Amino acid sequence: MSFLRLSFCSAFALSSLGLAFHRVHLVSALLCLESMMLSMYIALSTWPVENQTPSSSLTPILMLTFSACEAGTGLAMLVASTRTHGSDHLQNLNLLQC
Repeated sequence: MSFLRLSFCSAFALSSLGLAFHRVHLVSALLCLESMMLSMYIALSTWPVENQTPSSSLTPILMLTFSACEAGTGLAMLVASTRTHGSDHLQNLNLLQC
């Protein structure tokens, strides 16, 4: 395994561990999701260079588009939950009360 692939895998693993263990604020959960998407985007972008294939794919661009949509939706949920509940603590959010 090359150093580049190892660094992308470790960045994704650290982001998923951060999402699993540091779930206090909605902002930190959204930040971990964004770092996971960023590491996946960079890994998919450098994959053709690593394999020395001349063709480029639309997969990184599509993933970047979905990542931007996910970020916009997450920020909208953050603003809505802060307005209704007064804070962005995940322990205050209860889906059964909606």
